[in-house]
Amino acid sequence: MSKPSFLCIASYFKGNEFLRGLKSTGATVYLVTSKKHDDKPWALDALDDIFYVQEDAENNWNMEDTAAGLAWLMRKKKIDRIVALDDFDVEKGAYLREHFRIPGMGQTTARHFRDKLAMRIEARDAGIRIPAFSDLFHDDDITQFTKTVPTPWIVKPRGQASATGMKKVNSAEELWAHLQTLGGDRHNYLVEQFKPGDVYHVDALSEGGKVIFARASQYLATPFDVAHGGGIFRSAIVTFDSADEKKLLKLTAEVMTAFGMQYSASHTEFIKNRETSEFYFLETSCRVGGAHLAEMVEHSAGINLWYEWARIEESIASGGKYKMPKLRNDYTGILVSLTRQQWPDISQFKDPEIAWRMTGNEYHLGLIVQSTKRTRVLELLDDYALRVQRDYHASAPAPKKPNL
Repeated sequence: MSKPSFLCIASYFKGNEFLRGLKSTGATVYLVTSKKHDDKPWALDALDDIFYVQEDAENNWNMEDTAAGLAWLMRKKKIDRIVALDDFDVEKGAYLREHFRIPGMGQTTARHFRDKLAMRIEARDAGIRIPAFSDLFHDDDITQFTKTVPTPWIVKPRGQASATGMKKVNSAEELWAHLQTLGGDRHNYLVEQFKPGDVYHVDALSEGGKVIFARASQYLATPFDVAHGGGIFRSAIVTFDSADEKKLLKLTAEVMTAFGMQYSASHTEFIKNRETSEFYFLETSCRVGGAHLAEMVEHSAGINLWYEWARIEESIASGGKYKMPKLRNDYTGILVSLTRQQWPDISQFKDPEIAWRMTGNEYHLGLIVQSTKRTRVLELLDDYALRVQRDYHASAPAPKKPNL
């Protein structure tokens, strides 16, 4: 049986390890990306060809034109599978799979991993605990929400992959005033109760409808706080075999089952209520987590999520059997910050636990620490946060309106 051919979609520069993972299996690998990324250091050694789409000013692709271009390509080149490498490409991949009847996640299932409103409805119907929420379609439903759900509330875009576009409000008057600013885009948002708590994330791999690997971590500064408060991004692996880890892994498996996940990487977020200690589902995605979380997981578990995801995709397409490499259980944590310096000198950080340093990113610094003890990881991250705040940190305002 010949090896399968993959078309990988990346409207942002990411996923080189995925491309290398696919090529390591002997598969044929094509990449389609935005024209503005033609100068990026793509893993050309892992590609059989690369194609470009001319995006508009907001990085959107004309999908009818993209499908027409792929149709011409497929006259000479066989495409067996399509894989989206970024959250913003999930709909693109689903659209093309449906149009060309290629196996994989279709548009309905894809919405479970991209549309925050679809996520909440699907989770609610599966009995998974979520914050109280409302769509923003019908005025009477919004009024009922404001009368029955305690403040504060948070307005979220349905289709964003980060904290961009979120707005915290503390009264019905403030909510309606904010909805006025959304104008005709109101239907692309939702409102939900804001529950103070610690935010956790689980980075996982699924195969055959089951989660076969998962690592749970806690944000030490939440994405919302970083985006809107100018904080320093930090996350750390939770204590292995703890009650929190067991609950998070169980919830992740329940979410993947409810949402119809068959095979992919995923990044799922939960919040632990400070009053009740109960976990609430926040959102999920069928991708590798951003902000270099893949590197944090790699130094903890000994596997690269991008690379293993590619091997899973190939085994499914070829009818083979995927085998998980031997895993390691180390504690790791990450710190990432904007900096005042274009190329910050971080040579002051010399601890032997430093396992990774960010390189090649202007006005950024990043460090991953690794230890057999979680207390040491947290100690280092706390110390580094103080030093980074003092010597390097810069903040930028969050975009007021996301690209919907």
